[in-house]
Amino acid sequence: MEDFLFPYMERFDYENLFLCQDRRIPLRAIIAIHDTTLGPATGGCRMWTYASEREAIEDALRLARGMTYKYAAAGVNLGGGKCVIMGNPKTDKSEALFRALGRFIHRLNGLYITGEDVGTTLRDMEYIRMETPYVVTLPRSWGGAGPIAPATALGVVEGMKACAQEVFGTDDLAGRSVAVQGLGMVGSEVVPLLVEAQARVFVADIDAEKVKSITERFPVTAVPPDTI
Repeated sequence: MEDFLFPYMERFDYENLFLCQDRRIPLRAIIAIHDTTLGPATGGCRMWTYASEREAIEDALRLARGMTYKYAAAGVNLGGGKCVIMGNPKTDKSEALFRALGRFIHRLNGLYITGEDVGTTLRDMEYIRMETPYVVTLPRSWGGAGPIAPATALGVVEGMKACAQEVFGTDDLAGRSVAVQGLGMVGSEVVPLLVEAQARVFVADIDAEKVKSITERFPVTAVPPDTI
């Protein structure tokens, strides 16, 4: 790990990497801070069944750096950060786990602000909010904006249209072949927008139930994940 971690962080100029554990729950999480030049590091909290600690750390670092670029490109005064939890989001969640993570985040005193991401929900964010104010993407009943997936999906499709305009001279997606890899909170919202735009939509996900749900509701073609 020593031969990998510091050279990687130095190469891309990361600021911090925090490892959070609580064996009583159990909790194993990583918080990566890439750059806080523009403001506090902000990025979602992802829960995933990583094959190894190294894979989880690499994912946190990669995603944190991506958030830095996203905020800078959008002109938002925030920095890049990310949190990943090692665990199965279908079986390993608990109120205690997310509240413990909230306490770790609170100790950073605003250096990192978290939110919903792959494998986590607004309910999970409520538990984190019980321990720290440094969390966004909360339900409206908690003073938040509610689900953000619809707005994110709209942004994805508008980005596709902008690319089509640049490449093809028109932003019309009708008849264009579009692959949606991953049918989670955002992907499942992207599909109906593409269908409405009359695109030819191909979908894939490692979760067969998600694929079944989408193909039963929309005229799309399911393909194996490794073909996209």
